Amino acid sequence: MLNVERSICHDAAATVRRASILPRQEQDMQTHVIISYDGTDNDHDALALGRILGDAGARVSLAYVRHSTESDAAAEQAAQAQAQELLDGGAQWLGHPEVQRHVILSASTGEGLWALAEREQADLVVFGSDWHTAPGHVQPGQSALRLMEGGPVSVAIAAAGLRDRAGAGLRSIALAGGEVDDAARETADRLAARAGTALALPSQEGLDLLVVGSRPGTAQGHVSVTAASEYVVETATASVLIVARGVIFDVEQSGREAAGAQAPERAHQ
Repeated sequence: MLNVERSICHDAAATVRRASILPRQEQDMQTHVIISYDGTDNDHDALALGRILGDAGARVSLAYVRHSTESDAAAEQAAQAQAQELLDGGAQWLGHPEVQRHVILSASTGEGLWALAEREQADLVVFGSDWHTAPGHVQPGQSALRLMEGGPVSVAIAAAGLRDRAGAGLRSIALAGGEVDDAARETADRLAARAGTALALPSQEGLDLLVVGSRPGTAQGHVSVTAASEYVVETATASVLIVARGVIFDVEQSGREAAGAQAPERAHQ
């Protein structure tokens, strides 16, 4: 089940109305995944990947970026209500109408999500692929590319058509080759261990997730990829997770953990 809280944020300066299901301290320990959602078909792929991560233990929230305000008060109220209704629909699609929602005001979707991720201390922002992407492939849109150019949080891009894959999960994990950041390697190892499988080859058919590391020289906790890695992303046939430099993405526990740290021991089931 998704771990959730309820909140509606009108913009970066808004007052948050929150009725939390989990204690604040416990929420802070959870991995926080923000799903970028605008109601398009490919953003339903982002919902599908976010739901998988939520089922694995992450705290999930939805975000929609408005690009301008209306000069007329009634029109502005209607536009805000429409944005909230859109996110309500996304929450219903997830099957968890209580998930936290953010309506952000920014001229740029990428910049708005960047600021939201920093404010919320998120661990990951999930995007759908660009609208023209063939099913089973990945193509980051402009907003994802913005966060891939120095963003303060790991970035995931859902493969097109993931929304239609019955029983989709994270059972087959691969690590992209090249000069790999230790954080990306440990992230891939942990995800594979959680699935009970060895790491797969990036070329393996039926791959569920390809983990990509940030380039050398990237600031700690930020994302940046080489041209070669960007090509790997754009030719992938599985959803892609680009890991922030030096910070392990653990789907169950947040904390911006540095590479080389020991994974938290999990209780035997």
